[in-house]
Amino acid sequence: MHRRTILFVLNTDTPDAQISQAAEAAARDESHLVCLLLGQASALPVYAYGGSPYGGMTIPDNWNETIVAAQNVQKARVDAIEALLAKSNTSGDIQSALCVATDVKHHVSRLARVSDEAFLDASLRDTPDVMREAVAGVLFHSPIGLRLNGSVAQKAARVFVAWNSSEAAATAVHAALPYLKEADEIVIGCFDPVMTPVQDGQDPGVDVAKWLSHHGCNVTVSQYPSGGRELGASIQERAAETGADLIVMGAYGHARMIQTVLGGTTRTMIEQADVPLLLAH
Repeated sequence: MHRRTILFVLNTDTPDAQISQAAEAAARDESHLVCLLLGQASALPVYAYGGSPYGGMTIPDNWNETIVAAQNVQKARVDAIEALLAKSNTSGDIQSALCVATDVKHHVSRLARVSDEAFLDASLRDTPDVMREAVAGVLFHSPIGLRLNGSVAQKAARVFVAWNSSEAAATAVHAALPYLKEADEIVIGCFDPVMTPVQDGQDPGVDVAKWLSHHGCNVTVSQYPSGGRELGASIQERAAETGADLIVMGAYGHARMIQTVLGGTTRTMIEQADVPLLLAH
């Protein structure tokens, strides 16, 4: 996986060790590391007084000081990350975005569109609204894959692909191809396959296994019954049985609104923090 551009999305709480590890891995692979430092700015507090039509609006007297303090914290962290990148002698740069959560996806997607892969640091999980918008920025507003959990430098000897013949699953496998070509073993896992020509075919998973085999991959296909269990839990269980270092799957194969309201496999997998994951939509 040489000469790729990796988008590393982090915040001020991301440990120096994680950043240095990512930079050293980029240098080793001759890749370019783009660090996007997200800082969460407070929404402008505006207070109303009086009544219409003679009322007015006011903001706190210390608002400017609050903004300046946040900017200073952000700048100090940018300087520290620049020093870490320079020390590792890697090709990389640091971008900074101090914004409200709803603007995060715009900053993330802008850089994701000119990257090969995005990785979200675990520290973003402490701010769920920022995490959610960063995920959306990659999956819904860029053409690349999204990695969660583990580290930027992590390799995968065994990969578990959750396959269902959908466009999202196919996109994820294409995004994961650099990992799949380097893996020692790949398991294509099909859950409750519908064996009809318009669904998963007569032999679900065999078509993608043949394609990966042409790339020199060592692939096996397994078909699993979910037994009525939630699919996300079934994927994690079967991946653990195979000793997978990475799970690859399509994200939001069904309507995003339905999954947001009712849950869904994608949401379950994003919320788990134990198994490295590569998603694409």
